[in-house]
Amino acid sequence: MQKKVIEALGGRENVNSVAHCATRLRVMVKDEAKINKDAIENLEKVQGAFFNSGQYQIIFGTGTVNKMYDEVVALGLPTTSKDEMKAEAAKQGNWFQRAIRTFGDVFVPIIPVIVATGLFMGVRGLLNALGMTLPEDVTTYTQILTDTAFIILPGLVVWSTFRVFGGNPAVGIVLGMMLVSGSLPNAWAVASGGEVTAMNFFGFIPVVGLQGSVLPAFIIGVVGAKFEKAVRKVVPDVLDLLVTPFVTLLVMSILGLFVIGPVFHVVENYILLGTKAILNLPFGLGGFLIGGVHQVIVVSGVHHIFNLLEVQLLAADHVNPFNAIITAAMTAQGAATVAVGVKTKNPKLKTLAFPAALSAFLGITEPAIFGVNLRFRKPFFLSLIAGAVGGGLASILGLAGTGNGITIIPGTMLYIGNGQLPQYLLMVAVSFALGFALTYMFGYEDEAEVASEATTERLADEAVTGTVVAPSEGVIQTPIVGDVVALSDVNDPVFSSGAMGQGIAVKPSQDVVYAPADAEVTIVFPTGHAYGLKTANGAEILIHVGIDTVSMNGEGFDQKVAQGDKVKAGDVLGTFDSAKIAAAGLDNTTMVIVTNTADFASVNPVASGSVAKGDAIIEVKA
Repeated sequence: MQKKVIEALGGRENVNSVAHCATRLRVMVKDEAKINKDAIENLEKVQGAFFNSGQYQIIFGTGTVNKMYDEVVALGLPTTSKDEMKAEAAKQGNWFQRAIRTFGDVFVPIIPVIVATGLFMGVRGLLNALGMTLPEDVTTYTQILTDTAFIILPGLVVWSTFRVFGGNPAVGIVLGMMLVSGSLPNAWAVASGGEVTAMNFFGFIPVVGLQGSVLPAFIIGVVGAKFEKAVRKVVPDVLDLLVTPFVTLLVMSILGLFVIGPVFHVVENYILLGTKAILNLPFGLGGFLIGGVHQVIVVSGVHHIFNLLEVQLLAADHVNPFNAIITAAMTAQGAATVAVGVKTKNPKLKTLAFPAALSAFLGITEPAIFGVNLRFRKPFFLSLIAGAVGGGLASILGLAGTGNGITIIPGTMLYIGNGQLPQYLLMVAVSFALGFALTYMFGYEDEAEVASEATTERLADEAVTGTVVAPSEGVIQTPIVGDVVALSDVNDPVFSSGAMGQGIAVKPSQDVVYAPADAEVTIVFPTGHAYGLKTANGAEILIHVGIDTVSMNGEGFDQKVAQGDKVKAGDVLGTFDSAKIAAAGLDNTTMVIVTNTADFASVNPVASGSVAKGDAIIEVKA
């Protein structure tokens, strides 16, 4: 099997390096176009594959991925460390994606400590709920277990941030511990309004410890690591060991306590207030919103932002409402995968779906998302509905875990000690039942049946017309001459996930954009890279030329129509220059999307291979 993986990747010569994590084989390739994605996804044991952050990631699941990695390396694939691959992949994506990945790199190593602390809180709460009176020394011991991680949290954050940004982690952790020194007034004691008050340095700067602070510690870590590297560049090597840490700790402790700490503590409080305001929206709306979009955020790869918010909530209140809401979203995702596995008659899909669902119920949804649900689209979007309902229920029930980082089955430990286990199990049951029922009834038809029906319709059309599908009302013609690409294969998660609507893509062989139907032009982007049209039957069509081509600011694009124009099928909407798109390092693959897919009974691609002007590519049924 490992030989088939290498062949499908385009051979050894197409692989720059390979690494793996807990569930995925991560491959840096030279040319994505040489990857036979269909072949890889149909291999036994492959639970899904996708291209993200500069890597082609093949999901094998825990255990199997380790064996597969060893086998492909033994056959000659070059290796790299996961950190080195992350450094290369970190160059990919826009600034926001890179920033969120950085948050993830900083907070992921801290999560196990927070998880353990949450479990300790659960055990202590359970003992109290059982009416057990603990001896004073045992009570003190349990407080040490549950409080230490949050007391020294800034130290952990500064340490991890120094590590990520290339500073000396030992310097980082000492700097972080300075911020919570016992010589400073305890932040929680000051906030409680008791006898402890802030210290006034120089007679006018109020200073307290930064116990429980997250954002100030992160900023101090970023600035400190960069400052340390700058100092090291100008200090002679013979003095580096003495001068660099001394200067770094001196300057950064002053900045941290007197400038960065106070300023960003205020910013952190506003972020916390905003987060709580969303979570506390009436009628469970906050949970409904977050539960509905969480798995879309996972697909986009920026879900690590929740780590920052969850840790802030835990540090402030020792409870985390996000955990239950996220659990609802993940439960619904796993339930949809179970429904596909139950309904399909395809043995390979069954063997893929059930392990992927189990992985989801243990807290890792990527195999379910990329291996099953996004592949068939409807299960993914119906699970979002179920996740939204489950998230809303979690908010209405006031569910809040005592930690983060674990969900669904392992997550029950976070609700045992706080008396919320029955409510938690109810929320999980509702999310599962709804995700399963929606997918089983409306979200999946067996592949064999669908393929048979599609073939019958296509042959009937060809017998009558002699073409793929004759253009008619409800049929959208190709706006681009070229080769058809499945939307799921487009290297942009916003389009490939179907989040914008159903449709198809075309790799252009000519640089002209034609009207795909008789329609009104509703949008013409000033940059000329995209058009919006509305047909007589109400289909709203988006034609998006290239991926990230908005960044070209119109260079190489020439639109021939204006908003409000009426066009006939085949009229020229505009032109573009594929050579300039390639010179900008971008992909000219053009997406054709029915953005109001939900308004129709079905929106189905009906073309494959090459398409010429006038050929139908999408059929819309009311």
